[in-house]
Amino acid sequence: MLYIMRRTQLHFDDDIWNALHIQARQAGTSVSELVRRAVRDRYGNSPENRRRAMQDWVGIWQSRKDLPDSETYVRRLRKGTRLRRLAS
Repeated sequence: MLYIMRRTQLHFDDDIWNALHIQARQAGTSVSELVRRAVRDRYGNSPENRRRAMQDWVGIWQSRKDLPDSETYVRRLRKGTRLRRLAS
């Protein structure tokens, strides 16, 4: 299977950095591979992972008291000037 890998930079505190290096050495792999596996396990493309990720976002604003109900909120956004300002 041919796929493109993209490079990114992550910043870890010393505890995580050390734990990753120890685990990589014990597993005979690289820190990069450990991170890829962890990300794939948590956010991979399986239907179950996608469902879980979506459920993590459901109701994220439900306890916010500074926002009106969703219908009022959306109507205010639509009546606002944001779109006109972005188009300028």
